[in-house]
Amino acid sequence: MQSKILFYKSRKIQGTMKLFFVCFATLFSISEAFFARTQHHNFRLHMSEASNLLYQEQEKLIVSRGELEEKIMSQKAKPIKASKVKVRGTGSAGGFGNTAGVGNKKASLNVEAKVHSKLLKRDGVVRIDNVLSSNVADSMREFAYNLRKKSEEEVEAGIAKPIQRFADVLLKKNRCDLTIPLGNEVVSDALDEVLRISAVGRTIAAILGDDAVLYELSCLMSDPGSQRQVVHPDTPYIDGKGPILYTCFIALQDIRLDMGPTTWLPGTHTAEAHEDFADTASDPKSGESRKDALIRTKPAVLGTLSKGSCAIFDSRCLHCGTANKSQDSRALFYFSFKSPQVGYPGNPPSIRAELGSAMVTLKALEEDLDIRSKENKQPLIDQLAATMR
Repeated sequence: MQSKILFYKSRKIQGTMKLFFVCFATLFSISEAFFARTQHHNFRLHMSEASNLLYQEQEKLIVSRGELEEKIMSQKAKPIKASKVKVRGTGSAGGFGNTAGVGNKKASLNVEAKVHSKLLKRDGVVRIDNVLSSNVADSMREFAYNLRKKSEEEVEAGIAKPIQRFADVLLKKNRCDLTIPLGNEVVSDALDEVLRISAVGRTIAAILGDDAVLYELSCLMSDPGSQRQVVHPDTPYIDGKGPILYTCFIALQDIRLDMGPTTWLPGTHTAEAHEDFADTASDPKSGESRKDALIRTKPAVLGTLSKGSCAIFDSRCLHCGTANKSQDSRALFYFSFKSPQVGYPGNPPSIRAELGSAMVTLKALEEDLDIRSKENKQPLIDQLAATMR
């Protein structure tokens, strides 16, 4: 049977198909207004100005829809709870506090991963605590904000194009998606703790396999004043295909409720949920669409993660970032791994182009990190870092 894409809306696009058509109509309206103005005032319309106006109108629609969805959800979201695993002969589950010996480490991680992956397949999202130590989380946060400043300066000076430093997002005000290069020890330390020491790598491998491909490596930053996003999946549901992409969000600081935590709707990574989500027609009797009914009735969880904790989620699971109403910026270091059975997953990647084109597998990255832990060298990472511009 030919694969059928039921619905798709990327976090880069941040809008429903309905919003797209509304915005497309708005572009014609804006163009007509400018044409009339041109005739009257004898000045020329520049497409860049029209595009900017279209973008502003699109953002207004997205913000309005996000506010509506917040009311529909009626504050029913609860903090996501950590997946608890007790492995005989070890400490608490997670990367740190696990006291298993070296010989038992891999075995215990596989046991943890089995439990986490089972929940992940069932719910579409799972929380794992202690995947990043406090000091590495602090160092990674400092590195990311310094890199953001440097990247903004490079773009401003014309040294780099925006797409070489930042992934494309809507609702750009007070929000950015900063792609992370390899080569800095802080980044290697963070990847080592999350992928090699914690159960995150084995959890993803348990579903996608060791040949899963690194698809994203970036840092989402939500500054004070950033608006709530609309609910969306990152990739479509495709008939006959299993999971496409798993993303791991790692908190680089404690995330409070007022800092705009991500909200997930567990169990919405299914064909049925995507069919409902794609149906925006209002019911003649209730006046409510299947999409709004889904958002209203599905239990939701909030990513109020502690520093160093993570949430791994299926890219098909419905979610959204909420408004940052605090005075503090929120940073999430993240990466995604793609199924080796899938080509383009329907979601443009947030990753440096040089790294994305290398098609690095989970197994190759874990092996390189293992070499680093034993011999204090990282041949693959250094090779990839040398290609970064």
